[in-house]
Amino acid sequence: MDLSTTYMGLELKNPIVASASPLSKNMDNYRRMQDAGVAAIVNHSLFEEQILKENEASDYFSTLGTDSFAESLSYVPETGAYAMDPAEYIDHIAKAKKIVDIPVIGSLNGFSQGGWVRYAKRIEEAGADALELNVYFVPTDPAIPGSRVEENYLEIFQSIKSTVKIPIAVKLSPFFSSIANMAMRLDDAGADAVVLFNRFYQPDIDLENLEVTPNLILSTPHDIRLPLRWIAILYGQIKANLGATSGIYNAQDVLKMIMTGADVTMLCSALLKNGIEYVNDILKDMQEWMKVHQYESVQQMKGSMSQKSCQNPDSFERAHYMKILQSYQGVH
Repeated sequence: MDLSTTYMGLELKNPIVASASPLSKNMDNYRRMQDAGVAAIVNHSLFEEQILKENEASDYFSTLGTDSFAESLSYVPETGAYAMDPAEYIDHIAKAKKIVDIPVIGSLNGFSQGGWVRYAKRIEEAGADALELNVYFVPTDPAIPGSRVEENYLEIFQSIKSTVKIPIAVKLSPFFSSIANMAMRLDDAGADAVVLFNRFYQPDIDLENLEVTPNLILSTPHDIRLPLRWIAILYGQIKANLGATSGIYNAQDVLKMIMTGADVTMLCSALLKNGIEYVNDILKDMQEWMKVHQYESVQQMKGSMSQKSCQNPDSFERAHYMKILQSYQGVH
């Protein structure tokens, strides 16, 4: 049974990738993930705020006001509150590369060009096999048009692409007015992969203390529907590889994503909830399903349920929307 796949030019033994999470902060977990069958690991993110704290300089978007940023610099914790400073992060990548044989992918999370370019180069020099850009920009200023947000993504990508030689993936938000167009523009600019989707964590309100509180909620199996739909639509329309993330919990989820066109499936919540060794179960279940349904390889099934291959392609578009609503009976 051939589970191998290719992602950003990297030959992977299977399509399961550990996405950026706290698990990669512990060096022992790299070995555990490799032993469990994970094919590649995206390191936890280096945040732009950490770089800005170290450099004490940033002039990009300064005229928009710091409160426009995804994480306003006014509210950034002191450097000591972070698990690692930028120098430690680079060293962490280098150590990880020495203890595992599978690809290690660096991750940068930010909102502007800032100090990203220099640290992207340092991550490459530390031995990272690829880089994932997680652009997290929340334009709260109503004067900022959607086109400016799109240009911000492209400018960040292009500034880093021109600096490093390793492949680059861009993790996209689902909130663009035209996701397909944004993916195409990144593809045209040279993105090696597009990852769908970044989850923007939303704050909550504590009614007793009347405070805005952070409330990190892990993904649920239901969250798979959004990336599944858009990967099915994008498959065959762009050259960049497609990475699926959010709501992937079991072998069935991985298989569905591959069939819609994903090259890799990225797991985070499933590992945090079930443990790293749970990957063994997913791989075993995948092989059993493929054997029963007479699939010899992952490549054989890839894209078979994408929009362009589906017998009912309008299932992914608006035409099916009315049918679904009209078919629901509810409680009488």
